[in-house]
Amino acid sequence: MVLVFSDDKKLTLEMLSKGSELAKELGKKLTAVVIGKNDDALAKEYIAHGADKVFVAETDIESFKAEEYTELLESIIKETGAETVLIGSNKNGKELAPRLASRLNTGCVTDCTNLYFKDKKLTTERIVYSGNAIAVEQFNSKPQIATIPSKVFDPLPKDDKHTGDVVKKKFDVEKSASKILKIQEMKSEGVNVEDAEIIVSCGRGFKNKDDIKLVDDLAEILKGRTVGCSRPIAADLKWLAEEHWIGLSGHKVKPKLYIAAGISGQIQHIAGMRDSGVIVAINKDPEALIFKSADYGIVGDLYEILPKLTNAVKEKMG
Repeated sequence: MVLVFSDDKKLTLEMLSKGSELAKELGKKLTAVVIGKNDDALAKEYIAHGADKVFVAETDIESFKAEEYTELLESIIKETGAETVLIGSNKNGKELAPRLASRLNTGCVTDCTNLYFKDKKLTTERIVYSGNAIAVEQFNSKPQIATIPSKVFDPLPKDDKHTGDVVKKKFDVEKSASKILKIQEMKSEGVNVEDAEIIVSCGRGFKNKDDIKLVDDLAEILKGRTVGCSRPIAADLKWLAEEHWIGLSGHKVKPKLYIAAGISGQIQHIAGMRDSGVIVAINKDPEALIFKSADYGIVGDLYEILPKLTNAVKEKMG
């Protein structure tokens, strides 16, 4: 059995896509886990997106605690006999997966960008050395635990005709001694680059903070209204908040269109936007690394090109 869990619904739907592929290859069932919610609508949605079964663990756990969720998932894995476990690689998942692997005395591979079977062994691929290489690793024991980042796999199309079972069971989990004293929401400008379909990004090629308006104008005309940036703009110069930062240490994005203006194309940035649909690069240096990753490249001064491009798009769109 292949088992999928994340406390992020979008990430669960993405993992169900790859989980369905692995389950079919094994001739096994695909199970999604829901913890602490008796949510029939959510269970039906998971089934419509590929799950053969949804295991609803009814519990009085009020919020995520790694110790309690580890004990709960350990019980579910043992009860279902799951051999392959996919966990969403968000903040909570990164804390949960290695704990679970330790409890089960098994292996865990984090941030996988691909999974497949080779020589009847589950094989994973993940980006290492700041995006300069891909590590290929195989499991030698079961259960096999792998974490999956967001935006790696596309969800399967919703199929309301797909049928599956919903299993509900109550669990009593030993309360953890740790306590959550306070949860403080991070201040945000309302920008969510990870869900944007069109992103216009700026880099160190911009001379002044006020010049970023050139990127704002193009993003507005493209109706994307989403501005991204490379590391120096957010981390060093502080011209934009970190929620705009795209790269290995920032946000990983997968828009339909990604425009990179004044970005040299260091591997750390490429690792965050390499899965974009169409990539357009604007840089005055014809040897800039960004052009190796771009579908279209414009060599020239961004201060001349961006206004002209914005006007051209404006005319084209009426």
